[in-house]
Amino acid sequence: MASYVGWRLMVVIIGCISIQKPAFSEPQTNLLGKGCSQYNATNLPDFFRRLNASFVDLRNQLSNQDKRFATTQQAVYAMVECRKYMSKADCVSCYDAAVVLIRTCSGANGARVTYDGCFLRYESNNFYQDTTLPGNAPICGNRTTSRPNALNHVAQQLLNDLSKATPRISGFFAATKSEESGVTVYGIAQCAETITESGCQDCLTVAYKNIEGCLPKNAEGRAVDAACFMRYSDRAFFADNQTTDITPFLGGGGSSNKKKAAIIGGVVVGVGLLLIILAVFLWYRLSRKPKAAERGNILGATELRGPVSYRFKDLKIATKDFNESNKLGEGGFGDVYKGTLKNGNVVAVKKLAMFSSRAKSDFETEVRLISNVHHRNLIRLLGCSIKGAELLLVYEYMANGSLERYLYGDKRGMLNWKQRFNIICGTARGLAYLHEQFHVCIIHRDIKSSNILLDDEFQTKIADFGLVRLLPEDQSHVSTKFAGTLGYTAPEYAIHGHLTEKVDVYSFGVVVLEIISGRRSNDMHIETEYLLEQAWKLHETGMPEKLVDETLDPNEYNEQEVKIIVEIALMCTQSPANLRPSMSEVVVMLLSDRSTNTRTPSRPSIISMDKSTPVDSSMTTGSSASNATNNFSDFTGR
Repeated sequence: MASYVGWRLMVVIIGCISIQKPAFSEPQTNLLGKGCSQYNATNLPDFFRRLNASFVDLRNQLSNQDKRFATTQQAVYAMVECRKYMSKADCVSCYDAAVVLIRTCSGANGARVTYDGCFLRYESNNFYQDTTLPGNAPICGNRTTSRPNALNHVAQQLLNDLSKATPRISGFFAATKSEESGVTVYGIAQCAETITESGCQDCLTVAYKNIEGCLPKNAEGRAVDAACFMRYSDRAFFADNQTTDITPFLGGGGSSNKKKAAIIGGVVVGVGLLLIILAVFLWYRLSRKPKAAERGNILGATELRGPVSYRFKDLKIATKDFNESNKLGEGGFGDVYKGTLKNGNVVAVKKLAMFSSRAKSDFETEVRLISNVHHRNLIRLLGCSIKGAELLLVYEYMANGSLERYLYGDKRGMLNWKQRFNIICGTARGLAYLHEQFHVCIIHRDIKSSNILLDDEFQTKIADFGLVRLLPEDQSHVSTKFAGTLGYTAPEYAIHGHLTEKVDVYSFGVVVLEIISGRRSNDMHIETEYLLEQAWKLHETGMPEKLVDETLDPNEYNEQEVKIIVEIALMCTQSPANLRPSMSEVVVMLLSDRSTNTRTPSRPSIISMDKSTPVDSSMTTGSSASNATNNFSDFTGR
């Protein structure tokens, strides 16, 4: 609460400062782009406190030290950059507007805002050396020119010169104009001062190729990337006295310079050859040593970065040509293999089935959407390969495998009560994020114990979310196509194909009962009594503690805890679906100290559809009997 008040106070202070000063000439706050990480900071009060301090420090550097570029590091990394033709007042005004806008990302631990006049970014990881990132693209203006050929010629030459000269200029900034055949073009290029000259050159090379896409039709255009900015226009957007003479930085030089360059070049070549020989020797020595398997990670990708494009050849080598010994699991979406990349990182590679007919552009769009899902309780999609013979998805690797192993597999009895409760809470949080916090509601459709993975610290990681979106027949995340596993599937979905997020809520309730009991949902217990039926019976007779897994130590839990969690699980399996709570409500109930007796679950009249028996195809709508028996695998399957 204190951090929230502090945030509001900061906004008020910024507003007051702006009011007290006279109107600025041109802060250039035309918005070009905004991005918020989908991964939230963990300790929000501390995060907001440090973020506020970062914003104050950056503003002081712009205002008191008259800078146009500033960085600060206070648990979060932050950077601001103004175009150097702007006055101090305009720069600060643009920055203030960016701070107000970037705060709408709330608790996101990474965000960026780009205006014509300035750029503001913060992240939890050090991004100061970033140059170019996937997703860069031209931003073309709406105005067209009456002389496209003349504009195209002048603008291309000017932008090409800027891309060559700017990396050689101290401060990585240049503003210039060019006049020819009655056409005048103004242009600027700028790089972040934290990168190298070669990094600036690389970024502007990409920017130049992007901005060419606006020519010759558009009278103005921009290119925005992680560490550089480029803009042209047939109208002046900076004063003539702010232009840069870039001629000395475009090359040239006399014979003495050529001799010096030849000498330096010879030395560099000689040293380079020695370094190459040394590098080859070291590589040979190191490659002979066995590499320890490393825990999967995000491979250096920031929260705002898109999926990595992997080569099919590299993934084939990583999985030993998809060898059976590397197979982790198999199911309706395809087989999953363990892979070790050249850098030593261990990943899970899913070899997709039934996807060859789908347009690759659609596939790329959906993969980018799924890869933008960032939450600590969801498996991270690192990237994909779509250019080879197969369609492959690359995920984090979870060495501990699936929850299924620890409930009724080879690891049965290893989870204590606290770990089981944490897994329940983590699963609830992950589903709440998919349903309500991501900008698109993603319904998983196949929540089950084998699709809940565990990391090295037994934290929950939900797998296979969003994959139904990749099915060729599927046109949206809400579809009547059946994708799920009987025993976990809500009756309204299995029978009528009616899909809402409450289908996942139902499956979650069944999984909670499995976690408590250590039993499969479709295992017989007494005669024909399945897990869900037994849970309702024990709840109604006031003996829910008899559902608890016999491998658990009775001293680790109390009967009241068991009663509350069983009640929450049964609430999630109620019918009709509108009686079930949302996943965000489930999270609150799990973490609340109060009993759930204010919302006593009511047993549905029919729960027999939860048995894993064949479904009569005449009972389904928009699905088939074969689809109804799909059982999609997890990333480990063992």
